[in-house]
Order: sequence, then structure tokens, then C-alpha cells
Amino acid sequence: MGVPKVYIVDRIETMPGRAREFVDRYLAEYVPGAIGRGMTLAQVLVAPPLWFDDRSNTVTVTWQLDGTDGWWEMTWQGRPDPGPGRWWAEVDHLIARRTRESAAAAADIEVLADV
Repeated sequence: MGVPKVYIVDRIETMPGRAREFVDRYLAEYVPGAIGRGMTLAQVLVAPPLWFDDRSNTVTVTWQLDGTDGWWEMTWQGRPDPGPGRWWAEVDHLIARRTRESAAAAADIEVLADV
């Protein structure tokens, strides 16, 4: 059995007509730094599955980390780094609201919680 995964799930509701620009910038500008902090990009979903010109889309980004060690590594690398906060501030005009959650498979909770 491999290391249980911890998932970071970002949900971003974009401003009307700005989803494609947000996704393009996220992939080009945010993703490389996140990978450098030990995160693995699992998927980027856009809902509904079309680019609106006059309505908001919801972008759901899922990242994977290797267990609690991977989560702590990402956290401790990200806290002193002003880059992520600066990037989110630069794209704030593209975003109506955003959330970030951590999750894991139900079968992995006991192993992950045994620290």
C-alpha cells in the first residue's frame, strides 16, 4: 500500500466572463510554484463545461500531497513565501469568491490521523 494522499481542493468562482483568463494564468503562473512546494496537480475542472462571456464559472482545482508529511512540507514552504499571496492579489479582479479545503479518502483517515 502506498502513502495515503491528502487532497487540497480550491474552488474559485470567477467574475463573469473571466474564467478562461483565470485558468490560463493559474496554469502558467501559479502551478509552477505550487509544484515547487511539493504539490501535484490532479485536475482542473470548469463548471459548467463551457466558457461564459457574461456569467461566472466555477473552477475546481484538485492537488495531491503525499500524506501528512507532504501537507506539512507544502504548508511550511508556503507560509514564508510571499509569492502565492502576491499572485492571488494580482488576480483578485478575476475572482468573485474562493475557498480552499483539505480532504482525504475515507479509508485513509485513520492512517493519516495516526501522527
